[in-house]
Amino acid sequence: MKLPPLPPLLKTAVPTIINIIDMKNSKVEERDLNPEVFNGEIKDYLVHEVVRAHLANRRQGTASTKTRSEVRGGGKKPWRQKGTGRARAGTIRSPLWRGGGIVFGPKPRDYSYSVPKKVRRAALRSVLTAKFQESRLLVVDRFSLETPKTKEMYAILKGLIGGQEPSALLALGDWSEAVWRSARNIPDVKVIRVEQLNVYTALLYDYLILDKSAVNYLEGMLAS
Repeated sequence: MKLPPLPPLLKTAVPTIINIIDMKNSKVEERDLNPEVFNGEIKDYLVHEVVRAHLANRRQGTASTKTRSEVRGGGKKPWRQKGTGRARAGTIRSPLWRGGGIVFGPKPRDYSYSVPKKVRRAALRSVLTAKFQESRLLVVDRFSLETPKTKEMYAILKGLIGGQEPSALLALGDWSEAVWRSARNIPDVKVIRVEQLNVYTALLYDYLILDKSAVNYLEGMLAS
């Protein structure tokens, strides 16, 4: 018996729908997110590698110790070689003595290393997917404040998150100086430009809040 041919595999991903809300947490519209960016495969090993590189690049590498040749003093032999009943000693700056040099101690060095751009982008897609799947990704139509008001901004964020203490990273495509000034004194809240979004910063906060312009930017940058 001849089996029928298998149907062709679908090459288009299932659309990812998210509600776009305003600053009062009211639904404005629905949007189909690019599933390749916001609902793809989570590659935790790439996220781990990018975070390691980020932390390594932040290290100053200025720790330094002195070897026995760099410690001041110790040029004279403390006592004669034989006849004193004590162990032989050639310098008071021996690593065995207090105040002496350090053996194999740290020296200034560069800890930084680079990660390929494809790896960084794949890791960021993994973080965005995780935030979306955990319902910790919010898309706001637009953030706008006439004047900086920390109390007002705190109430807005608390309303968006559902009454919890806000722990959120706001990545804005339409930059607002008033929004940044309003949120900079709120603990566990940070406002950045969407171009500055990276894996490490996104993982520091419970929620990631984007505006529509930021979504457009991320889809254009991360989609292959």
